[in-house]
Amino acid sequence: MFKNILVVLDPNQEQQKALARALHIARLQPARLTLFLSIYDFAYEMTTMLSGEEREQMRQGLVSEREQWMRGILEQYAAEQHQVDFLVQWHHRPFEAIIRTAVEGDYDLIIKGTRKHDTLQSVIFTPTDWHLLRKAPQPVLLVKDHDWPQHSSVLAAVNAGSDSEVHQQLNNKILKAAGYISKKLNSHLHLVNCYPGAPASIAVEIPEFDTHQYQLNVREHHENALAEVARHAEVEFSGLHLREGIPDDEIPRVADELDAELVVLGTIGRTGITAALLGNTAEHVIEQLNCDLLAVKPEGFKSPVVN
Repeated sequence: MFKNILVVLDPNQEQQKALARALHIARLQPARLTLFLSIYDFAYEMTTMLSGEEREQMRQGLVSEREQWMRGILEQYAAEQHQVDFLVQWHHRPFEAIIRTAVEGDYDLIIKGTRKHDTLQSVIFTPTDWHLLRKAPQPVLLVKDHDWPQHSSVLAAVNAGSDSEVHQQLNNKILKAAGYISKKLNSHLHLVNCYPGAPASIAVEIPEFDTHQYQLNVREHHENALAEVARHAEVEFSGLHLREGIPDDEIPRVADELDAELVVLGTIGRTGITAALLGNTAEHVIEQLNCDLLAVKPEGFKSPVVN
């Protein structure tokens, strides 16, 4: 399923989690890997007194230095006979370089290591991870600190109760990816769906409103919808999990209970004011997960970076 993989390295980390995961996938199925690094030295902007040729030599020197570093990193991981390419791009916005490269090179998976961001930093700056979740049309695998053992658990998170065609197509993509990976890992595949509780304000504003019956009806609707999604999936599940609450909280909670190695979910890719008002579930989930996250986009998603 993932035959052409773009692996984003982190020059500030000794352990290259994305590379380790990519090599693991390449051992499970044939795959071509491209190790990618976006670099930019702002000192370059201060070299206007140099000639154009000298500036280009400086830039090429920095690129060559990083290419050698990447080859050294690959040797440390004792990579088997996998097809591995190296690509260093000079770009001051890493996420744009990653997405443009992924689209132009027709890659079908982006793998990047991640870590929990400082709260203040997350408010002031938007991390590259978040840009990729919002704007990359390819599936994005964000890797944390652990292995992918056999016979573990993979959790697919769907929006089963939605009648939207976009969400239904997205559910299918989530199940296809989660089913494929769980089969390769001989893992137990689980399915989770969350549904909202009754707003407390309703009981206050409308005293005769039966919140208990309302909740029973909502739960029954989502329970039937979840069973229907599972019934039409071309994979077998070890468990179906229906949770009352917001996905941001419940998906990580179920993942912890299962000790999942991977969570697969969909992201609509909201940007701008819509993202600010409604948020992006994948962004909130990744901060709370202790395992990897694979985020997939709807069919026909157009990245604002390349359009």
